[in-house]
Amino acid sequence: MPRCSSSKSMSSSLFDSSLKSPGQRKKKRCRLWLRPCVHVLENTCVQSWETLHGLFSELCLCLCSPADPGKPADTSEELKLAVLRCLDALFHAAYGDIFFKLFEPVMLPGLGAAISLLLALGEKEKSRDIQVAALMCLQALTLQCDCTQDHVVPSPEERCTIGSTMASFLPGITTAVARIITGDLRQGHTVTVRAIKVWSRTVALVLDDTQLQASKPEKTSSDLGRIGQLMVRRTPDWVKSTVGKLSVLLKKIISCTSAHQHWKVRLELVELDDHLLSRCSQSLGECVGLLLEALVGAVNDEDPRVRERCEVALREVSQRNQSCGSSSAQTFTDVLSENLHSLATSLPRLMRTSDDQKKLFVLNVFLGYIKVLGPLVSVVLNSGAHLERISRALMQVLELDVMDVRIVEERSYAPSIETSSGSGYSDGAHIQRKHFLYFTDEKILCVLMEICRTLGYYGNIYLLTDHFLDLYQQSSVYRKQAAMVLNEIIRGAAGIAVATEGQGVESQVRGHSPTQEDLKVAVVSVMEEYTSLKNWHLITVSEETDIDRQDQQLLTPSRLLSISNSNFSSTNANSLQVIPSSFASTSTSSSSSTLHQLNSNIWQLCIQLEGIACFAQALGRDFRSLLMTSLYAVLEKAGEETLLVSQAALGSMRDISKACGYPSLKELINENSDYLLNDISVNLQRLSQHPQAPRVLTVMLTHSDSSLLSLVGDIVQDVLIALDLSYDHTAALFCSVLHALMKALARWFPPSCRRTSESARPKQTSTQKEVFNIRQFLLDQRKQKELAEGIGIEEDDSEDLEFPPPTECEDVEDLGGPDVKAELPPHLSITKDVMERCIHLLSDPSLRLRLKVLDVLELCVCVLSEKENELLPIVHRCWPALVQRLTADDPLAVLRAFRVLCTLGETCGDFLRRRVSKEILPKLSSSLTRQAPISAKAGPVYTHTLAYKLQVAVLQGLGSLCQRLDLAEADLDAVCEACLPYLSCRQPIRLQEASQSVFRHLIQVDPDAFWFTLNELHCPSSYIPPHPDLHPIQLSGMGRPRDEYSDNVLKLLREEFGSVAETVDQPVS
Repeated sequence: MPRCSSSKSMSSSLFDSSLKSPGQRKKKRCRLWLRPCVHVLENTCVQSWETLHGLFSELCLCLCSPADPGKPADTSEELKLAVLRCLDALFHAAYGDIFFKLFEPVMLPGLGAAISLLLALGEKEKSRDIQVAALMCLQALTLQCDCTQDHVVPSPEERCTIGSTMASFLPGITTAVARIITGDLRQGHTVTVRAIKVWSRTVALVLDDTQLQASKPEKTSSDLGRIGQLMVRRTPDWVKSTVGKLSVLLKKIISCTSAHQHWKVRLELVELDDHLLSRCSQSLGECVGLLLEALVGAVNDEDPRVRERCEVALREVSQRNQSCGSSSAQTFTDVLSENLHSLATSLPRLMRTSDDQKKLFVLNVFLGYIKVLGPLVSVVLNSGAHLERISRALMQVLELDVMDVRIVEERSYAPSIETSSGSGYSDGAHIQRKHFLYFTDEKILCVLMEICRTLGYYGNIYLLTDHFLDLYQQSSVYRKQAAMVLNEIIRGAAGIAVATEGQGVESQVRGHSPTQEDLKVAVVSVMEEYTSLKNWHLITVSEETDIDRQDQQLLTPSRLLSISNSNFSSTNANSLQVIPSSFASTSTSSSSSTLHQLNSNIWQLCIQLEGIACFAQALGRDFRSLLMTSLYAVLEKAGEETLLVSQAALGSMRDISKACGYPSLKELINENSDYLLNDISVNLQRLSQHPQAPRVLTVMLTHSDSSLLSLVGDIVQDVLIALDLSYDHTAALFCSVLHALMKALARWFPPSCRRTSESARPKQTSTQKEVFNIRQFLLDQRKQKELAEGIGIEEDDSEDLEFPPPTECEDVEDLGGPDVKAELPPHLSITKDVMERCIHLLSDPSLRLRLKVLDVLELCVCVLSEKENELLPIVHRCWPALVQRLTADDPLAVLRAFRVLCTLGETCGDFLRRRVSKEILPKLSSSLTRQAPISAKAGPVYTHTLAYKLQVAVLQGLGSLCQRLDLAEADLDAVCEACLPYLSCRQPIRLQEASQSVFRHLIQVDPDAFWFTLNELHCPSSYIPPHPDLHPIQLSGMGRPRDEYSDNVLKLLREEFGSVAETVDQPVS
């Protein structure tokens, strides 16, 4: 049956049945009645006012409490939901001409009661379905439902009638719905979204600009009586008062929904802004700024759907204002700029007092204003008040927290800055995150940096750089913040990391974009300020070390000797003043430097280094022309002792090499090495003014390749001459350079054939893999006996007189030539010269210097190992000093010297055999024996002591040293006796493992002797002779109960000799 034709009979029957049903009907019968009622209403039209009014009243009575009609009844959720659905179906089924009778003045009390019931259900109910259904009924009641059904479209006059009636309920609706929007997050996003729709549609209905402009003063009929007092006249005073109250609610709504977790809530807030701005922008007055602020804040939303809708809304706002005339467009721009100014004014306060979520929203709004203004930003910034306020806000917000003591304490050493020459752009070290006073969230910093880039993109590059450079120069308080802003402004001006899609008031086309020459001029001015003496050579260490004092003595004019060996003259009056640096800081300035000042200096250097990298990214390959003035300064900081500074400098070098088109740091240094080495050579002769020159050379050696050697040779000779002229004052300054040089040579020229004594390497294979040949054993024994008695010695001598074949390392062509000493290659010549200097520095009073010299000496031995004729004489000369370091020095020096000894044993074993046996082994053995009972009884703290580390180092290297030197039996016995106590299970684990490694090497030298030694200590099983005529073997370790040595002895026997028999587990006696 068609809907309209059946509407009269079906709706009439429904109305009759509803009237006949008792007021206190049971819940079940009520639900049964509501089901067909909803079905009938969905398929019919209500054409009678009596039917609409009756059903409306009856359904409201089902919802309200009998005792208090203003409150919902205490019924089941199912019944409430069914009534609400029936009420929604009724509103959709009513014809327009009778539906508008609900908004006649006489219906105000009933309509108010229904609205109060629906608001109470939407706010107080726990069921989300009921909340959503109640809010949807409110929308349907005001003909603003957004469902898919057909709806009555009111005429302007009818819409004005509805708006006038709803004005009476606007305060209650907006207040209650605002409480729903800002309520518990657990209610879910669906309820919040529906509540925002109700709030925005209701406000737009009552405060519609067209209605307020067209409405005429209405006279209240005297027939209405007290009902007339409920009617509200939308006069200008009433509108102004209402808007003031709405602004308070709007602030709460925006603060709660602008950073909501769910994107649909944020999207609906954009819809609210757009709806109100499009319908009532003139009547809302002071609320327009809030709406615009919320809309602008959504420009940077993380969800693309919200961003796209926001951009569309902003374009529509801009177009509406432009279509109203130039004065309106200008007014809109003024509103944006004034909002930006006021927000910049309150930004520091908000950043101090708000939580991170609120801070992020405020900054997104700030960024949104700049993006919406677009090219007009340059016009706004031409106002001195606006530029000053924005810059001061950024300075205060970006203030760093510089009280972390770890920043000052962390030091960089050679391994931390060493990278492979082919490493490309891989980051070698972790860059520490900046800590700010007023925020901790990394997202906030990202938005702040985007604000700076957007200012640079749309603003005047000359105006901005000049202004922030003035702030940089004015006060040290703003220096770090101004540098951060300048870095990002120049990146933004170059169009790097700037989001420009679809915002802007007038046009999306960028205004006057700076040319490459403009960028270059700005970069040069900023970089000159960064690398000036007062801003580049800053104090970064808190206390004076030995090397600092020696460097300070070196840099004293009365003590300084020029590398060129010319007489030092007094400093000229017009010479550059030395700014104290971390390498040469006076004791006065060091002691007076507070932690705050040192951390501030460190962060300032890091930010300036990051800035140079940003400038390189902005200019690209055009930055190559600026490398002559910037690269040397960056290399200075790459050699800094302070870890944070050196890491920032290395990161800057990588960015520069990538921006300038160099494949890696190696190419960056090699391509620019000519003028870098020239600057180093000149500055080395004026160390009082350029004490960082050795650092630059160190960094170049660390990151370059062998092609640099031909250019650096003369400078190395200058350094060595300086050492010869003044060991006391220049040793500490240049020793790090020599260390970097030797590490580079060892990396560039790995030994082609390392000389090892064949006699030091036993040719025995493991006993478990060969069959013992008794016949060969007896023949060898007989031969040795005859040789001992002098029989057959002539034949043996004649064999020895024959020339042995040349080794792989010897040149066959040179055998028949004259005995002329060949000229050494450059790298070996340099190594020999450096090693000569190490001999004298091994006895320096400074422990730090001795440790560094031992490192250099070890590298020299490795590089020079392929030329035994050059190496052995120098080793002979440095041996006495090395023995002192091994036997009578600080434990740290002993550790380092033993490592050198192991390297020497590997390269010139035969040469050292007697020396080690006579001078080193006795003292090492006695030291191990003396420390064994101490370590066996010590607790876990002992493993952190220097004595323990020394024990571990000696045990780890002793076995391989004995094997390489092919020591005599007596020496091996002494070593064995010293190491046996460390096989005890009472020793720390690492000492046990190190002792096992000693025995593994000793077994390779003499397996029989040490098999016997281990079995004497603990024998896992008895050995039965294979023949009755042979005597049974009796070993001291047979039959012993399990003791502290059993586990390690059994492990060695099993691994090295393949013993399978094991003792039964017994407690340690």
